[in-house]
Amino acid sequence: MISLNEGHNLDAVLGNLAGWAQEVWLVDSYSTDATIDIALRHGIRVVQRRFRGFGDQWNFALSLPVSAPWTMKLDPDERLSDELKQAIVTATATSSDAAFSMRRHLHFLGRRLPVAHDILRLWRTGTCRFSDVPVNEHPLVDSPVHLLSGVLDHHDSPNLHHWFVKQNRYTTSEAAWQFSRSALSVEPKLLGTALQRRMWLKKHFWRFPLRYVLLFAYHYLYLGAWRCGQAGYYWSQLRTLVYRQWEMKAFEMRLQGAPYAAIPESPGLPDPRIQQFD
Repeated sequence: MISLNEGHNLDAVLGNLAGWAQEVWLVDSYSTDATIDIALRHGIRVVQRRFRGFGDQWNFALSLPVSAPWTMKLDPDERLSDELKQAIVTATATSSDAAFSMRRHLHFLGRRLPVAHDILRLWRTGTCRFSDVPVNEHPLVDSPVHLLSGVLDHHDSPNLHHWFVKQNRYTTSEAAWQFSRSALSVEPKLLGTALQRRMWLKKHFWRFPLRYVLLFAYHYLYLGAWRCGQAGYYWSQLRTLVYRQWEMKAFEMRLQGAPYAAIPESPGLPDPRIQQFD
């Protein structure tokens, strides 16, 4: 796992892994909350490193001296079902060269949405690398990928305030990527693999007419978020808003001729040269 101020998730995710995972590594980006205290209390292996981008941080994590024969990428806001845990135990005991994907279900506003994606998360240690991109990184393997049974539950954010803060960072990173014309995770191809098709859509989405109407319809109707009532409607609207923010920030960066300057995200330490008051 990698983390930055994930104290609100760590007890739950480490409790979910207790007695099942052979070892747990956490690469922390200098959290200012209780992340480190909680991690050490659970006895997991923790290192800290400055965050330079998701692909870069995950590739560093893969370079750590993991002793387990299989490696799984996990985010602090995810939980494995008992069925998925058993499927992983069975698959890793009988396979020698495969990698494994799992079905991840999204939770939003305390509701489990009827929205699921199959994502690659498990591979033999040393056989994976991540696309070296600042955001929306993808694991890349050469071995065949098989889907496991069971569910990986994704509890996206504890509340909307946290969700907006996270999406604000995400859209800024995506806009900066677009401004710099950096490479995609893989070559975009409309008729390629699922990941190549996704990259093709990421590259060409901005040219589509009525793109935000179609995007809302995709989330609300096609993915079935309407089944969750108001929570599903809000989620579909907010997913559309994320892309609007991304597009507007990229437009602003082009007007300014530069990406945004870094903004401190938390209070610093007292300056000893200045008189302090409680």
